[in-house]
Formats: sequence, C-alpha cells, structure tokens
Amino acid sequence: MTWFTKFVSSSLGRKLLMALTGIFLVLFLAVHLAGNLQLLKNDNGHAFNVYAEFMSTNTIIQLVSKGNFAFILLHVFIALFLTIKNRQARGGERYAVTSSKSSIWASRNMGILGTLILIFLVVHLKDFWAQMHYGGVATVNYDGKEVRDLAALVGEWFDKGWYVGLYVFCMGALAFHLWHGFESAFQTLGLNHLKYNAVISFVGRAFAIVVPVLFALIPIAMYFDLKL
Repeated sequence: MTWFTKFVSSSLGRKLLMALTGIFLVLFLAVHLAGNLQLLKNDNGHAFNVYAEFMSTNTIIQLVSKGNFAFILLHVFIALFLTIKNRQARGGERYAVTSSKSSIWASRNMGILGTLILIFLVVHLKDFWAQMHYGGVATVNYDGKEVRDLAALVGEWFDKGWYVGLYVFCMGALAFHLWHGFESAFQTLGLNHLKYNAVISFVGRAFAIVVPVLFALIPIAMYFDLKL
C-alpha cells in the first residue's frame, strides 16, 4: 500500500479529508452565492446570464468545477462511511462537540442533514445543470453574442411555490450542517487555538446563518417578483 492509500484508509486520514473537502465546499458556496445574487438585479437576467455563460465556458473554471464535483462525491462517501462506523461503534467519536446546543444537535444529526443536502443537490443538478447542458435552453442576444437564458430557466422553477418551499427548507438543513461542520473542520485540522477559537466560532456561525439565508432569499424574492 502507498502512503496515500494508508492515509485514506485510516480513521484520521478520512477525517482530515472530510475537513479539507468541507472547507473547499464552503469556499464554493461563497462563490456560488455571489453569482446567484445577480438574479436579483432588475436587468431581465442580463448579469446572471453573462456570469453563467462565463462560468460554463471558461476552461479554468470548468476544471475547477470538475474538481468540485469530485470533492462533493468524496465528501459524501467519507461522510457515509464515518456515519456507518459511528453507528457501529454505538456513540463513538464523531465531530468534536462544542458547548452550543445547536452544535450538539447538529453534530448528532450530521448524517440526516447531509442526506437532505445530497437529495437537494441531486434535484438541483437535474433541474438546472442537466437542463443547461442537455435541455435545449432558449438563448438571448447580447451585443451580437448568443447566450443561454439561464435566468429564465431559474425563474420558471422559482415561480413554483412548492419548489421555493423545498429550496428554503434545504437551506435550513445546510445552515445546521455548516453550523457544526465549519468549526469541526478547523478542529480536525488542528487549527483551533484558545487565542482565536472565538473568532473561528463567530465566523463559522455567521457564515452558517448569512449564506443559507441569502441563498433562501433568492427564490423567495423571485417568487414575489422583488428586485434590487
């Protein structure tokens, strides 16, 4: 066995990979949110369509995107493996638990929260990513260039009340997942310290609240036709 195989097969290695992929996905969420917020501009989807076209055609971005899919799958598989191991151990070590009641609840239900997020991700990819690549999305012309009208596609789905409700519910699951997972990742990587634990905790909890809330506000605003 190579050192990497030994590392991945060890309990510590799996937890470190879980933490590293989790931090990468946190960064992805921040970038994804910045792009999605352009849906709220009162420009008939122009800013979002230009952004989406760039993200879907730029070679470097596409390589990062493929890496992101790999990290998501790795994160999911490791999470499932650790969840099974934890159940077999009957309360064995999971994520480090903090004094926060929310963190305690989230740490005990990371498997359920992760499953909800995974289901949402599959639905999200089917309705947007698959449609974008294989669904024959209509185009609009910007300065002589044909661009896929993905803002209209998003608008079609966010015009359905049940879909908006599902989206908001899953963002709630994401919030709890991040509430515990953010701090846990830093603890697993050994980056926690008495001098700045409070800062990590504050940033993690702020991120866990602000990012899912902003994600949830997008479909709500579009459903009620609210624009910036």
